[in-house]
Amino acid sequence: MHFAYVSGNAALDLAGTVGSRRDAPVDALATPADLGRWVAECAELPGLPGPFTADVAAFESARSLREAVYRLALDRVLGRPFDPDSLRTVNDAATGPALTIELGDAGLHMEGDLAAVLTHVARSGIAALADPHACLKECGRPGCTRIYLDRSRGARRTWCGMDECGNRVKAAAYRARRRATGTTSPRGAR
Repeated sequence: MHFAYVSGNAALDLAGTVGSRRDAPVDALATPADLGRWVAECAELPGLPGPFTADVAAFESARSLREAVYRLALDRVLGRPFDPDSLRTVNDAATGPALTIELGDAGLHMEGDLAAVLTHVARSGIAALADPHACLKECGRPGCTRIYLDRSRGARRTWCGMDECGNRVKAAAYRARRRATGTTSPRGAR
């Protein structure tokens, strides 16, 4: 399974491990091993010694955190009050053990166990959700339910990521224009 790290925040990327939530949900965290891979590949968790092996309890904690972050982010995007149960889940996760963070010539290095990783992810989500200046958006591609931080100039970003969603939308628009003009070849010949 492919993970996309395009949300601009580790907690939002965790929430994005379920795609197409409204239509046909696809869960990229189907097993504890998937969680270990997600942690190892997450750019916002650099230098962690891995691989992480999640037991069933840690796996279920991560999935609960994921769903709570998604619900709170959607609440924020839609301008509605935060869901109390989701708030409790994220706030409880944020009280766990902290990662050890060190700066060195090679960059940032983090150490800790999976519980500390989940604490870090929860705190990252809280920071984004609490920031009144953070522009959270849902991807503009129909079917994609990923929520991301729009840090673009003028907050004009439309898609969660260009590689996946942006290219799909642009390709579909191109095909629609070609159908509308009756063009079947790339050079405009009929």
